[in-house]
Amino acid sequence: MKKKILNTGLSICLVFFIACGGGDGTSPEQATGEVKSMFEKEDNQSDVPASKRITLNDKGVGQIQDLSLPEEIDQTMALAGAELFKTNCTACHKIEERFIGPSPKGILQRRSPEWIMNMILDPQLMVSEDRCAKDLLVEFNGAAMANQNMTVDQARSILEYFRTL
Repeated sequence: MKKKILNTGLSICLVFFIACGGGDGTSPEQATGEVKSMFEKEDNQSDVPASKRITLNDKGVGQIQDLSLPEEIDQTMALAGAELFKTNCTACHKIEERFIGPSPKGILQRRSPEWIMNMILDPQLMVSEDRCAKDLLVEFNGAAMANQNMTVDQARSILEYFRTL
């Protein structure tokens, strides 16, 4: 009985505090707008999971700021990238499905080449400073991408492999 009374009392207090608000003179509409703008994604896709979100204009944070991909895929580079992916990435990433991390299939339709390379080269920096990388970390239950200490050439080979998927 005491537990029921205590729970009821706590519920009433909670309702009271919520109803009273902050008392700063902000209308509910203004407060809602402020909260919404704090959490809206830069690309206005706030209700789209980060793994499905399209952020092609975002280059990410890191050393790769401008990268032009040739029209034709370099098969030698793609084969090297496939091998690197197999030995360094398949513990967390599966080609055809979501796993510990997102599937790389179709990644170039969602992310810029610069963003992908920056994520491969320095995932910690990306997660600390890039909105989409932060959202991916949350979406994938805090499973942070491990820094595999890839070189720029290795990351570029993996990117070329992703182009074949």
